[in-house]
Amino acid sequence: MTPKGHPRRSAAQAELLVELGCEEIPAWMIERAADEWKASLQKYLSEASLLQGSSVETFGGPRRLTAMIPSLRLKQPDVARQVTGPAKAAAYDAAGNPTRAAEGFAASKGVGVKDLFVVKLPKGEFIAARQIVLGRSAASVLAEILPRAFSELAWPKTMRWPAPGNPRFIRPVRWLLAILGGRVVSFEFAGLRSGNVTRGHHTLGKSGIPVHDSKQYRTVLNRNFVLVDPAGRRRKIERELSSLAARKGLRIHADLDLLGRVVYLNEYPTAILGGFDPAFLALPEEILITVMRDHQKYFALEKKTGGLAPHFLAVINSDRDRAGKMRAGHERVLRARFADAQFFWNSDQKCRLADNLPRLDSVTYEVSLGSYGLKVKRLRRLCEALLPHLAVPESSSVSVELKLELLDRAASLAKCDLVTEMVREFPELQGIVGGLYARAQGESKLVADSVYDHYRPTSLDDDLPRNLVGSVVAIADKLDTLVGCFAVGKIPSGSSDPFALRRAAAGIVRIIVERRLTISLNAAIQSAISSLAAVNPKLPLPTGLRDQVRDFLEDRARFYFEERRNFAFDEVKAAMAAGSDDLVDLADRLAALRHVRSTENFPPLAAAFKRIRNILAKSAATELIPDHVDLSKFAAEEERALHRHAEDAARASAQLKKERQYNEALERIAQLRPAVDRFFDKVLVMAEDLAVRANRLALLRGLLREFSTIADFSEIVTDSTAPPKT
Repeated sequence: MTPKGHPRRSAAQAELLVELGCEEIPAWMIERAADEWKASLQKYLSEASLLQGSSVETFGGPRRLTAMIPSLRLKQPDVARQVTGPAKAAAYDAAGNPTRAAEGFAASKGVGVKDLFVVKLPKGEFIAARQIVLGRSAASVLAEILPRAFSELAWPKTMRWPAPGNPRFIRPVRWLLAILGGRVVSFEFAGLRSGNVTRGHHTLGKSGIPVHDSKQYRTVLNRNFVLVDPAGRRRKIERELSSLAARKGLRIHADLDLLGRVVYLNEYPTAILGGFDPAFLALPEEILITVMRDHQKYFALEKKTGGLAPHFLAVINSDRDRAGKMRAGHERVLRARFADAQFFWNSDQKCRLADNLPRLDSVTYEVSLGSYGLKVKRLRRLCEALLPHLAVPESSSVSVELKLELLDRAASLAKCDLVTEMVREFPELQGIVGGLYARAQGESKLVADSVYDHYRPTSLDDDLPRNLVGSVVAIADKLDTLVGCFAVGKIPSGSSDPFALRRAAAGIVRIIVERRLTISLNAAIQSAISSLAAVNPKLPLPTGLRDQVRDFLEDRARFYFEERRNFAFDEVKAAMAAGSDDLVDLADRLAALRHVRSTENFPPLAAAFKRIRNILAKSAATELIPDHVDLSKFAAEEERALHRHAEDAARASAQLKKERQYNEALERIAQLRPAVDRFFDKVLVMAEDLAVRANRLALLRGLLREFSTIADFSEIVTDSTAPPKT
């Protein structure tokens, strides 16, 4: 009979529930840790043949990591395996009787001599045995897997605390729970032994709560003010935020990042509404929102008619705000933070933004690259150098007023806010504060907006700089960062990217492509290298610096076109093989390739070009291929026809390419398909006559060279797998 409160277990499988409880984990680490733990458990349990296709769920909260697996094998399956022993000649004598070698082998494998058999291997005949390896119990396997999975979590930092075994984890571990089918899985980690006891909310709940399964686990923790599932916490937060905002007739300033943060800051989140002195609304909204969001984790509220309202929403880790004491405390803290911001704003306004420029000489940017003062000098030189290389479309949606004096002024002011009191206190506002101060001090809107925007975009979804001046300054700033860091060896590796170079490269790609700025990547990189050499003359520049930066930018461009623009990987590879120095041109060629790919003639033609490339690759080592086709050496009508059609297509597509009408050019090239098909059906490329063979190879090489300038068709993945006729 199953004990009351325990699940009824089948003989084959049962539910696994695991919880690690600890002191509060930093909120930004929790979600990633839960995902890593899930991947680790799936890996180890699958390798142990225990998972049986069941799902693994992991949850994270401030004081716990939880895993639930609905169906886990209670025992590993037995495995039959063939084990090879000594050679047949050593195992049996001339009369066929087993020797001591055979008897010893059989005894070591737990089988009788009569059960041995002979197998043929590349090295000869050997004796073998079939051995049954008995599966272990899930509990014994889990006792090894669970502590290993915990210890392998890749926390950014860890700590030690007084406990047996000198453990190391993100925070001190305080309890362990592990239950398989209602029974405790016994193991040790961080000086603790697992049990069947969990703990509720640190102030509202109880400790020492016994648990038998996941259903009871959720229920008792909910009663003790812990919502285990982050999705449940998120729903509660969203519901309460919306209700409180609606009650005041206000709307929430959208902030998905903040919402994600407060989900992992609280075990039992509850929203409260607070207010502040409307006099603070005289400060720019950007400053008020940053103080509320980044420093206090508050949601700003807006009037339905626009503009901030003198209210905020906070999420507390409690069931309610008794007598409004928590609300009053949050209001008091926010009032002090706003007062600081107001003081910094007034204090910083006592001098012009440009007056801060000399002070940047004393602020280190990077040890080998020097101060921010030197960075500004490089930035100004680079903006001037980029200007002649830029071509802007007439249809550009941004301002096309691109003058050197505007670029230079924006570049000069771009970093001046780094020494202001406001940015020292609120570093998240760098750039933004400079733009606000420039605007308040009478700089032109173009310059002020350029300073404000020059760090943009900071992600694939962030806004681009609003005007062309800001776009060029942003490109120059990011390009100087890339070249400088690569020059001193600060190259990203793995997850380490302290100077956010991947983000900088992605920003350059996005600005160029989405603002349709025609500029040579090679020329831009070389300009940045020249600027670095001029301003930092004692800095040794490594060989191949331009190629390194170029490869890095191309990798980010590849990622951008695949992830942001949803081009297929083979489309991106094919188009980039035909050139990637002009990213706008690359984007246009990719769009045309996607368009023509779905047409009737293109897939077979792409397969034919792949055949051509393979034929030429095989022939390269043994054949001398002439530079030009000799019409007199054509021996078949099909090769004459292919040459004739190719010449016509080349003339037509050349004009279309010149006008950047890539759709039409690719459609014209695709019309070669019938001639190419007939050629491969009727013509033997590798003819016995060496002159004829060389001429046919020259014809194919000319085709590949001429019609791969928009995209290398041979890189396109097709369904055609027929071998080439050679």
